[in-house]
Parts: sequence; structure tokens; C-alpha cells
Amino acid sequence: MNWSPVPPIVGTAILTAMPPSMRRHEVTEWSRANKGGAMVDSFIEGPCFDPHGNLYLVDIPHGRILRISPKLEWSVVAEYDGEPNGLTWHPDGRLLIADYKNGILALDPANGTVGPVIARRNSERFKGPNDLIVANNGDIYFTDQGQTGLHDPTGRVYRLRPDGRLDCLIANGPSPNGLVLSPDEKVLFVAMTRDNSVWRLPLLDDGSTSKVGRFAQFYGVSGPDGLTMDRDGNLFVAHASLGAVFVLNPHGEGIAKIESCAGRTITNVTFGGPHHSSVFITDSSTGSVLTAQWNTPGRGG
Repeated sequence: MNWSPVPPIVGTAILTAMPPSMRRHEVTEWSRANKGGAMVDSFIEGPCFDPHGNLYLVDIPHGRILRISPKLEWSVVAEYDGEPNGLTWHPDGRLLIADYKNGILALDPANGTVGPVIARRNSERFKGPNDLIVANNGDIYFTDQGQTGLHDPTGRVYRLRPDGRLDCLIANGPSPNGLVLSPDEKVLFVAMTRDNSVWRLPLLDDGSTSKVGRFAQFYGVSGPDGLTMDRDGNLFVAHASLGAVFVLNPHGEGIAKIESCAGRTITNVTFGGPHHSSVFITDSSTGSVLTAQWNTPGRGG
């Protein structure tokens, strides 16, 4: 990506890190497939706040949904046979989960029970859901990433309607990952990790999409992961190998770089705090949550 002039650098601080007692020193099915069989004590993603200021996270390789209280106390809300990745709240109070093994799930935070929302399409399993968001009208958008990439550009982006209808918006994605809607919800942005880019999907009145294009192109050994957006339509792109969140204005021009003070595997970013103007970032390589300040509140704040 061309940054001219060089954008300002925004610093971060470590808010909290997973306690040693919660780290799992074991090889899992996920680490065999994604980390060369190495022992991975945690891999946190999916930061998502509830109305009480609790921050929910996933721990992918160990099938856990975690909660960090406003006092920075960590706890396990649910542990099950899955690989949870993205999280988002449904208007009915359920915490929705994009689970690589099991499809789209829902968690009742009161009792920690996890159940299916949609596990298959036309009796076929998904490739491996990664992230999801809910539109104002209740539509659930989610990415089906699997192990796709430039060698196999068959990743999908779906929309699940409240009436149960499932629309496939994209079927040729090279590793569709994080996604976010524009403030007017007329455009869907999708991180295509192995393409090292962010795609822009116009959402038409008939429910389809057309003239899909690359909104931004990056570089590095991995690529864009989680996305979020502020009220002004600035896009925040967490890059999983460059140790930063890149901020792009509505024209796709770089306006800031939020640099990690910890590791380089920056996977997700969300807004929170009293005025919804603090940025919270997951560094999966160290199991840390970083924070930074931004001058415009996030969407929904």
C-alpha cells in the first residue's frame, strides 16, 4: 500500500494479558493445521464488549469463550468442542460465534450454553467460518474462509436473513476473514487475508452485490484480519503480520498507523470505553489486549 505522505503513528499500551494459569501448553488439532504442529498456549481473537463493559474474546485452539471484566479479571464463559473465531452480539442478547468446526453458533452468556444457529448449507458443511456481523435489520453476514487462498480462491461470504434464507454474496474469495458494514450499511468491506487486501462489496437493493473491487492492497507474509469502522467511515484494518492496525479514510487513503507495543500478530480491533472512542486490539502472538485512543467514536457509540 502506498502511504504518501507518511501517516501519523498512534501508540498503544498493553491493557491486559492472559494469566499464566489460563494458558494451555498443548498441541491441538488447530495448531497442527495452522502452526506447523507447534504448542500454542492461546490464540485470542474476536474482541466484543457487552453493555456492562465486559470484553469477550475467543481462544481458538482450545475452544474457549473468555470474558475480561472491567477490573481486568479473566474468566472462562464456555469451553466446548470447537474452534471459535469471530464474535458479535445479536439484538436478542445472544452472543453469536463464527466457529471454524461447527458453523454459526450462539452463546447464552448467562449460563454458558452453546447451540447451533446454522451448521450446514444444503446439507454440506461450511469450509470454516471466520467472522460475522449483524446489520440493523437483523441480517447476519459471515465469512467462510477455510484454508482458501490464491491457490484456491473459493472462500465465501454469506448473508443469513432473519427468516432463515441464506444468500451467497461471494464464492471466489482468497481467504475471506474480517468484515464490517459502512455507516449507511450499503457497502460491506471484507478482509481477504491471502490476497493481502480489503475488498469492497456494494450491497444492492435487490440483495445482490455488483462491481466488487479491491478497496486497499497491503503486503507482508500474512494479511488483513479483523476490521472495524468509526462514525466517519474510516476503516480500521488489523494486519496479522505487520504489527499494526492501519486506518484508511472512506477513499482508501491511509490516515494513521496504530502500532503494536507487543507482538506482530495483530488479529482484531474494536471500539469500547465510556465514549466508545478507545480502540482495543488483540495481539494473538502474546495473548495480549492492547489499547489506544482515537478522535472519533466507533460505529454504534
